Amino acid sequence: MIINSLLDTDLYKFTMMQVVLHHFPAAQVEYRYKCRTPGVNLSPWLDEIREEVHALCQLRFREEELEYLRSLRFIKSDFVDFLGLFHLPEKCISIEEGELPGEIAVSVKGPWLHTILFEIPVLAIINEVYFRNVCQNPGWEEGRKRLQSKMRLVIDDPALKDFRVAEYGTRRRFSRQWHEEVLQTMKEQMAPHFAGTSNVWLAMKYDVTPLGTMGHEYLQACQALGPRLRDSQVFALEVWAREYRGDLGVALSDVYGMDAFLRDFDMYFCKLFDGARHDSGDPFDWGERLLAHYRANRTDPRDKTLVFSDALTIPRAIELAKHFAGRCRVSFGIGTNLTNDLGHEPLQIVMKMVRCNDQPVAKVSDAPEKTMCDDPAYLAYLRQVFQLPPA
Repeated sequence: MIINSLLDTDLYKFTMMQVVLHHFPAAQVEYRYKCRTPGVNLSPWLDEIREEVHALCQLRFREEELEYLRSLRFIKSDFVDFLGLFHLPEKCISIEEGELPGEIAVSVKGPWLHTILFEIPVLAIINEVYFRNVCQNPGWEEGRKRLQSKMRLVIDDPALKDFRVAEYGTRRRFSRQWHEEVLQTMKEQMAPHFAGTSNVWLAMKYDVTPLGTMGHEYLQACQALGPRLRDSQVFALEVWAREYRGDLGVALSDVYGMDAFLRDFDMYFCKLFDGARHDSGDPFDWGERLLAHYRANRTDPRDKTLVFSDALTIPRAIELAKHFAGRCRVSFGIGTNLTNDLGHEPLQIVMKMVRCNDQPVAKVSDAPEKTMCDDPAYLAYLRQVFQLPPA
């Protein structure tokens, strides 16, 4: 089967799940799938996708996997004990024909604590089912050639001795087999430039660092879980800080856009958090604004880390590294361009939270095409509350 371990997902799913267990165990949520790539026909393989998801829901954490999680300094023992009883509830996921020809409609609805681990493996399943049916003869050699050329850009440049890149490509990978080969190759040939992976299963298997903090869904859910909407971003960051006590200190900046993030990311958060992650909008402008914000809040940017993860390529990451060299620490997470670059157009698919506790939630990105919300009236209200321009 495509997924053979519940660890075959991104680390931030576990870090968020631990917060849910300790702070929001009763929260009810709904996720919805969306394909942003036009003209993709997935309906012929609907039953194949269902079979793979059924197999996913039979998985349990193995003892060695639980021990690995227990070894991570920020994972607490009661959370690991809970995972020892965990499985994904198949009754909470629906996979049907979509409204338009070729579309599929995937939704997940149920307790946040029990459904949070669906997103990444389901997207990986959809990707792999699609590509193994439409690409009968994958361009493995072309993929290896492309990967080598990317790595050489870093290895052969003496100015990049401090350059660090992580692999973030689980959800949109061409296949599990190719994902594993990419990680093995980068570990063997790019050390010490290879920082680690977001994938916990591969981190355990190949003894590399698992990386990740929080995702968009965490800040979105806090729109419904916090004391009032305007304070939801501050509430999310404060709950995170209470849970991790200074660990996992990279804040996500683009759930409400950079303007709203900087209004809430005051001197306390500037000093408390290790840095912030960019995931939409112009990365150079984002970085310059964040450095200026640190200086205005009496915080030395050289002690802070800027994490770039928005549709990155190695050449783009190198540009950013050289641009910000000496002014701050930089780190790069590259996904699709590493794990799905074999000469075929990758799918742009997402699965985002759309409701929490029967209330709509939204992501209002600095990239308009990434904005996601089922309720236009709520989205307009959110923009007003956070002083965002109308769509």
